[in-house]
Amino acid sequence: MNDKEEIRELVIERLKYLPDNIKVSIGNMGSFDKEELIEHIKKDDTIGKKIVEVELHFLMALKEGILSEQRISSD
Repeated sequence: MNDKEEIRELVIERLKYLPDNIKVSIGNMGSFDKEELIEHIKKDDTIGKKIVEVELHFLMALKEGILSEQRISSD
């Protein structure tokens, strides 16, 4: 498994923890439930790539402390 596949699997695993009734809107691409998001990631289509990109940005921000409670409250 290469890095790209591992990242997609990580994002899929994270999405599995979303509540079943949640929909995610992706710009003008539409709204998707978690099963639809997972299918797009598995297909590695435009929507799937966007989901992975957004998730990676979120995880990097989390790692860098950009989303920490302390940092948000001090701004």
